Formats: sequence, structure tokens, C-alpha cells
Amino acid sequence: MSVALVTGSAGLIGSEAVRHFAGLGMHVAGVDNDLRRYFFGPDGSTAWNRHLLITSLASAYTHFNVDIRDRAALAKIFKRYGRDISLVVHAAAQPSHDWAVREPFTDFDVNAVGTLNVLENTRLHAPSAAFIFCSTNKVYGDTPNRLPLTEHETRYELEPEHPSYNGIDEQMTVDATMHSLFGVAKLAADVMVQEYGRYFGMMTACFRGGTLTGPGHSAAELHGFLAYLMRCVMEGRIYNLYGYKGKMVRDAIHSHDVLRAFEAFYRNPRQGEVYNLGGGRFANVSHIEAFALAEKITGKPAKVNYQEQNRLGDHQWYISDMKKFRKHYPEWAPSYDIPAIMTEIYEANVDKWLE
Repeated sequence: MSVALVTGSAGLIGSEAVRHFAGLGMHVAGVDNDLRRYFFGPDGSTAWNRHLLITSLASAYTHFNVDIRDRAALAKIFKRYGRDISLVVHAAAQPSHDWAVREPFTDFDVNAVGTLNVLENTRLHAPSAAFIFCSTNKVYGDTPNRLPLTEHETRYELEPEHPSYNGIDEQMTVDATMHSLFGVAKLAADVMVQEYGRYFGMMTACFRGGTLTGPGHSAAELHGFLAYLMRCVMEGRIYNLYGYKGKMVRDAIHSHDVLRAFEAFYRNPRQGEVYNLGGGRFANVSHIEAFALAEKITGKPAKVNYQEQNRLGDHQWYISDMKKFRKHYPEWAPSYDIPAIMTEIYEANVDKWLE
């Protein structure tokens, strides 16, 4: 049986990958030691999701409570399945640029060195496997903030005639910019994934995600923008909003659409590719607009603590241009807009979060 190996298998994208590829008849090996709980506390723990995967998928899923920094333990997993592994989805990460400042060694060891560990084991034991890396738009640093934005009532925006109006593409420079320490570690991993594709001829892809979201997010303040915003409104928590008058814009893509994109690459892989991944013009929202939508969905008021100082390196406006991916994989198109995403987050968590 063909095997999909998924790191970060109990997280948002990892768990969606587990269910998706198990649903295609593959056996899935998941690697996740709930380091997210260490990063973000009980709110961020993925233990609940791990339990659901193990109980619902039974023999289709094998879970390994292993840290991707542990080379010996990781090698044992790869040796166990060997060339039966036809796909690796590397979703394990320290995902917060704010948290990275607390422990730079931990952040770099997980995001950069951990990625190298997974890549090298793939090369040694399953060199023909398609390798998908969950990268980030933070590899571009704060360069997007140099765009000539105009201020509107609820958001910052580009004029329609601007070349980047439909989104930022893969040609944006990654140099001479403030990345955050998180962004630097992810960029190191991103370039390494590209290099394994070009140097060793492996089928690798870096998906530079915008806001990846969905009901499976273990929403915490330092990571999980839309899910955490909805959780705050539902639970009556105060949401700390940092800078830009709350008009900063993010595009968002549902985890289901992410996995449809991953499957498209898996079925027709390429060497050393880079793709921006997000909701684009189809699904984007400012914080102000997201609060208004959350209030409409829940019928509850948002409680916001606005802080004038924006987060270092934070994007004022980011919308992904996915024309490159859609040219390579024309059968793919996003299916969840912002109202659909936020409504599903609400409905999936109403029993857990509603005050």
C-alpha cells in the first residue's frame, strides 16, 4: 500500500492531510509530539485532534509521537516504510513570528533544521516521493508593505491598475527586508526544499501560505488569526489588535482547499517548485471586516483591545497571486470564501467555545 508520511499530523493542515490521503486509500504515518502545546499553552494543544485521528481512522493511520529534531527517531520511521512512501507532507513547524523571539534556537532548530532532517530522510529512504513543504508568505519579509496602499473605511487597498492588485506573486524579492526570526528560519527551510529538488532531482514544492485556516485549528493568540478571532468573539474574550487601525488585509484559504492543491501536486509533481498559496481576490478580509462578520455570525459583540504599535515585520496588506499554480494545475480553484470559512469555524466549535 502506498504510504503518505505527514509531519505535524495533528495540526490544522497536517490533520486535514491525514484525512484527505487516508480517504484516497493510502496508509498515513503521522509524526507529531504536540510541541504546539509548549509553544502556545493549552489553547494551542493538538492532543484532541490526535485522538480523533487515531480513533476515527483506525488501521489507516499510524501515529508516531516523535519530534522532527530527533534524527534517530525520524530515521526509524522512514526506514520502516522505505520506498512505500510516495508522499511526504511536511507541516510540522513553530508557526508564530512573535514566539520565535522568545527562543530563537528552538525556532530555528524546528523550522530549518527539522525540515532538513525530513528532507534528508526522504532522499535516503524514499527519493521518488513527492515532497510538499508548508512554507509561509513571511519569506518575503515586510517587502509587501512597500506597495502604494491607500486607506479605505475598513481596509488598506491597492488601486486596481497596480500590477499587484490581484496579489503578490513568487517574483517578489526575499532580500533586504525584515523577515522576523521565524521568517528567516522558514526561508532557510524553503530554499533547502528547492535545492533538494534541483540538486538531487527530487519532486519538491514549497507552498508559501497566507492565512491557512479552518475548523480544525487549535486557535491561540499567537497563531490562528481567523479561528482565534472567532473564538474570542464566541467566548467573550478580549482580542488584542496590533496597529494599522485594524485595517490590515489578509487572504485566507480553507484547509480543504489547501489539500486539494496538495493532491494536485502529488498526482503531477515537479522539481523544486515554489507556489504562493492563499485565498487571493476570492477570499480576503481585514481585521475590522472580520470582526463585523464574526459579530453577525455569532450575534455577540467583539471585545477589542487596540494597541497602536504594529508587530515588527507584520504585513499591512497581503493577498496571494496564485496564477502560477493555477497555470500548472488548471483543475484547481478555491471553494471557500471568507463568510463560508468563518461560518464553518463557528459551527464546528459552537459546543466548545460558545460562552
